[in-house]
Amino acid sequence: MFLVESYPVAVLFCVITMLCWGSWANTQKAAGKSWRFELFYWDYVFGVLLMALIFAFTLGSLGTAGRGFLADLKQADPANLGSALLGGVIFNVANILLVAAIAIAGMAVAFPVGIGLALVLGVVVNYWADPAGNALLLFLGVAFIVAAIVLDALAYRRLPGQSQGGGAKGLILAVACGVLMGYFYRFVAAAMPKPEEFAVMPAGKLSPYTAMVTFAVGVVLSNFVINIAIMYRPFIGEPVPISEYFKGTARDHLWGILGGMIWSVGMMFSIIAAGQASFAISYGLGQGATMVAAFWGVFIWREFQQAPPGTNRLLGLMFAGYLIGLALVIIARVS
Repeated sequence: MFLVESYPVAVLFCVITMLCWGSWANTQKAAGKSWRFELFYWDYVFGVLLMALIFAFTLGSLGTAGRGFLADLKQADPANLGSALLGGVIFNVANILLVAAIAIAGMAVAFPVGIGLALVLGVVVNYWADPAGNALLLFLGVAFIVAAIVLDALAYRRLPGQSQGGGAKGLILAVACGVLMGYFYRFVAAAMPKPEEFAVMPAGKLSPYTAMVTFAVGVVLSNFVINIAIMYRPFIGEPVPISEYFKGTARDHLWGILGGMIWSVGMMFSIIAAGQASFAISYGLGQGATMVAAFWGVFIWREFQQAPPGTNRLLGLMFAGYLIGLALVIIARVS
């Protein structure tokens, strides 16, 4: 299987993860308001699994390092398969809350609040399980990111109608997403060996590619419970009959599949990069996606164009906080 063999390449992979995780939600925006997010999400999860399988039968089955995908799957310990599967279930609950928050509050709010909180929790949880890098720099970087989250929430409160509580549901969903999203990665990481053992692969453990496929299966299977429940009791709007999914155009379905595939590329690159960067740093850098998503929301989708004067200053400080925080996270691994 293919493995990353140097820290600079691992950082590059994390940057790609950041771009993928911060950009996939544009496909939800592109699908249009007529295509409900609950319907979009079905194609999204299928896209995640499709891309995971493509990776497993290409990069995960080539080369001499570790074990090929099918051989690795045959020898996998059921407990490790269960851990990666559970990671997929937790992620799916968290991500569908994120998609709902995007539909209500927009990308520029849902990502910095929800995924920013997930970054903080994820770094802490994964560092506790596998300490690597300079703890002072790592957690100082996290502190800057926390400050950026607060600044974004303050900016959102300045939008017309939000100060009276109109946007409270969007923020609550984003926070709930962040709490759950901060833990899913640890269950996937626990199914794999320590990063330094990727090349030799202890018996029973999952390779990054097998863990990704198992995780994706957990996402798809849980969607038949979670998303169907939300379709009948939606966060906003009227209930959505399952039959509506089959009325979508090819364009509607392709946007969702593309969104899932983009996210899946980011997840795969994050796991591979952990071989050199550690799980805590790889996850933390990837979740810099919050800054990418905020950029899309502020400058492309113009989600803050109705905000009063002074809001741009808060947004500028938010971007600065994220940039400084991410830089400290990168430096923490080599200090």
